[in-house]
Amino acid sequence: QVQLVESGGGLVQAGGSLTLSCVASGSIFSVNDMGWYRQAPGKQRELVADITRRGSTNYADSVKDRFTISRDNAKNTVYLQMNSLKPEDTAVYYCKADVIRSGFGSRKDDYWGQGTQVIVSS
Repeated sequence: QVQLVESGGGLVQAGGSLTLSCVASGSIFSVNDMGWYRQAPGKQRELVADITRRGSTNYADSVKDRFTISRDNAKNTVYLQMNSLKPEDTAVYYCKADVIRSGFGSRKDDYWGQGTQVIVSS
């Protein structure tokens, strides 16, 4: 089994910053792409940013130049540094990881965390 656990969410004023963390654990051979998604009330889940194992990144237009995704491969951890937060960034943020489990050859499976709430007040 593989578990993803997010942390770092909370309440922050507009213009403030938060850093989210997500740790993957369990029977892991390797963690490939990792990413952050978010879902606001009444809206579909959307990609915020993702990062390959080699460090190539991709961002949603709405967060470019404000958010930074990074990872520590040795710790199977991905981070999301969020600066200049806006009320429209309010959402539940989910971590996703593309994992090859130990003993499963090259098979890749996607795993999701339980989500962490971010609320940005105006």
